[in-house]
Amino acid sequence: MITKTADELHSLVKRILLAAGADEQNAEEVAHHLVLSNLSGVDTHGIWPVPIYVAGIQADEIFPAAKPSILQETANSALVTGNWTFGHVGAKYAMELAISKAKTQNVAVVGMVQLHHIGRLGHYVEMAAAENMVGMVWAGGYGEVTPATVPYGGRRRVLHTNPISVGLPAGEESTMMFDWATTALSGVKVDNAYNRGEQLPPNSIVDKDGVPTTNPDDFFNGGGHLPFGAHKGYTLMMAAEYLGRIFTGADSYVEAGRAGAIMLHQGVTMMAIKADLFQPFAEYAERADEMERRVRAVPPAPGFDEVLAPGDLEARTREQRRREGIPIAEDIWQSFTEAGASVGVEIA
Repeated sequence: MITKTADELHSLVKRILLAAGADEQNAEEVAHHLVLSNLSGVDTHGIWPVPIYVAGIQADEIFPAAKPSILQETANSALVTGNWTFGHVGAKYAMELAISKAKTQNVAVVGMVQLHHIGRLGHYVEMAAAENMVGMVWAGGYGEVTPATVPYGGRRRVLHTNPISVGLPAGEESTMMFDWATTALSGVKVDNAYNRGEQLPPNSIVDKDGVPTTNPDDFFNGGGHLPFGAHKGYTLMMAAEYLGRIFTGADSYVEAGRAGAIMLHQGVTMMAIKADLFQPFAEYAERADEMERRVRAVPPAPGFDEVLAPGDLEARTREQRRREGIPIAEDIWQSFTEAGASVGVEIA
């Protein structure tokens, strides 16, 4: 295991992205996002995809110095194109736009098309929560070219991991938020298990015949992800597909050769809602804090040390890793350093 401080990792990521062709602002924003993901314990969305981004730039799938812009707009809505730049850059712009509109209109909705991987969705709802707003992100379209997930009760791939995230501010307590794929496992976790020769948890994938399996080889031999929570997770997965790809009209903005097969039809919808829409924020915050404290006060069940509120784990991990450093698996570090070397950045 390799351990790096957040500053060290930020500097390395930024150097690689600049060498690959990103401009200063884009490299800074992406580096900040990736390192914060690692700090939060969401290592699947930290430096892990840097080799994918570098390869995407080299293949002209990502325009590393491009900037997002508005395609259409009303007082409380907008459709944003990322102009095929880094998804993190486009998504940050879109959430900032949603927040700005919600400050005067109470509620705002911003859709996004034509952009690459947007990273950790929780990053954007935390942006909204920091402005005393409810934030939501719904993303879909990833399975249009290369489906990876079977529908509930099916055995043929038709959807993808379709992530969603919701964040709600509090007062003295931490933001109540969740951010997860609507599959039982993220795609990165299946990839890592396959590369490391590890087994997967039960009921996370099926083989080509639709039979549940724990062998990641079966996924790459015609199997697929399973929705989490059986039919309930499946319905959320479908909602993400509708609110992501279909609602934004992402299919109409496809350009051959851009973003890669998974991201080509990506559509993302972000929402920002003032938390004090129906009451003074102080009253909302008091009730939000009380709810978190009440949940944490519940005695733990056998096998658990304590009860946490959604978002507690990320907040704790950030504190710990800022003190102790960010652990990085050897195979991930090797891929990261090789990506750096491919653009002339040697990492000792």
